[in-house]
Amino acid sequence: MRNSTSAPPPVPSDDLVESSSDEPETQEHLKSKRPSRRSFFFFGAMAAASLLPKSAKAQQIRSRVRRPTPPRQATDAFRTGVNERPAAYAEWTADPASVSRLVRRVTMGVTAADMAKASQLGWQGYLNWQLNYARINDDFVESTVANRYPLVLQTSDQLGQLPDQGPLYGQLRESTIYRAAFSQRQLFQRMVEFWSDHFNQDIDKVGYLYVADLRDVIRTHALGRFPDLLRASAHSASMMVYLDQNASRNTAPNQNYARELMELHTLGVDAGYTQTDVAELSRVLTGWTVQGRGNFVFNPNIHDRNAKTVMGVTIPAAAATQGAAGISEGESILTMLVKHPNTARFIAWKMLKWLLDPAPTEAQINTVASVYLATGGDIKSMVRVILNDTWLPAAPMKLKRPYHFMVSALRSASPAVTSLAPMVNQLTNLGHQLFAWDTPDGYPDKIEYWAGNIVPRWNFASSFANFANIATISVDPGPYLRAGSTAAAIDLINQNFFGGEMPLITRNGLLTYAGTTALTDARTRELLSLAISSDAFQWY
Repeated sequence: MRNSTSAPPPVPSDDLVESSSDEPETQEHLKSKRPSRRSFFFFGAMAAASLLPKSAKAQQIRSRVRRPTPPRQATDAFRTGVNERPAAYAEWTADPASVSRLVRRVTMGVTAADMAKASQLGWQGYLNWQLNYARINDDFVESTVANRYPLVLQTSDQLGQLPDQGPLYGQLRESTIYRAAFSQRQLFQRMVEFWSDHFNQDIDKVGYLYVADLRDVIRTHALGRFPDLLRASAHSASMMVYLDQNASRNTAPNQNYARELMELHTLGVDAGYTQTDVAELSRVLTGWTVQGRGNFVFNPNIHDRNAKTVMGVTIPAAAATQGAAGISEGESILTMLVKHPNTARFIAWKMLKWLLDPAPTEAQINTVASVYLATGGDIKSMVRVILNDTWLPAAPMKLKRPYHFMVSALRSASPAVTSLAPMVNQLTNLGHQLFAWDTPDGYPDKIEYWAGNIVPRWNFASSFANFANIATISVDPGPYLRAGSTAAAIDLINQNFFGGEMPLITRNGLLTYAGTTALTDARTRELLSLAISSDAFQWY
């Protein structure tokens, strides 16, 4: 048995808005087409048993208790409970040479094509293929985004002139879902989601400014270098507005951005800085602001030119003639922060939690942090080490957050799509609307938070496969009806939704529910809904 705490083998270098139309008539139609709730009893019981940890509470109003705890020592204080580390299904681990565990972590949802590609390339080949995402031809997806969602390509100056922001919010959310579901650059999409939470913003506060942030900060640097990503964020008009940096003045420095820059973006909480350092950094950053319809600028007239000291780094008083050169003070602190060993550990810890294990070991944190420091914060290098073929096969399963769960259903079902407005509405029902978390820490990635939303998941699953009679999304049961038999149809569901590794208990449950009569359109859709609502489909 592999030792999950050992360091990985040497790694080769890289060679290589809500919709304004809720379509109420469509929603009523879907409700009328849903299977009886009794048909979900078997799968609901299985899913509920695994989704609800012993201490779980129903998901309620968004928690205001934020502040992730950074790792310092491998003690119980920095680990999640055992209920957040369920062992993978036996079907996922039966073949030691299988690449399926990698495919599940790399993608937003497995498909038969994903599994075939990974089997062809092997573990390292598939990982390299996904890491070198720019080489993957995604022209069809990007062309579709450009044609359907043109607003997401516009500048802040252009978007600032829109009379109504509602259509923009819808296009931004739909395009994000579309890319996540249908792009072949799946690892890239997963890291876009990760960094969107790491540098979280609430679109209700920043409005159209967030379009440029998501495009030019997050998507541009998601698999680049962390120092470049941080600097781009620090020069984002959207981030300046979200954390009130645009309101900061030499006469009254605002500490919000300075605090989150250290606590959430780089060092982590209680990681070598004090409240005095926060206050001093806020003075350093005075002058970093926004002008016009959303352009970052440095305004020397509101910059504090007096001496400051941040974490032992002294910045001497500047002459009144310093002018625009005053921005270099903030730039120097950014450089100090991205090079700090606590930043390396904090980013390593968060990436390990996202891609590998809710409770990474001290050895794993140290290994990934050392890669951060050795490569200057190269994200690809850290991902390559995290997803090695020693650690990942021994890792626990992770629960799909609602967005991940919904996107994985889209990927596996591969429906015909002309609009994803219904999916935007579904995310609201699931409690995971994109860009709507109002505190800077981003949506939680913990079972404890999401366990209580199992009923909305069932509701989504029960309606999803019935998306047949509306114009925007059409799930086709035809391939399953033409499979030849009920068992063959379930085998096809296994390939498309479970990567060929459907647990036996799920297969037997589907067979029992299907019965011995010939499949009909309605019964096939119910089987698809039951598969999506099953325990096994909730995890990756």
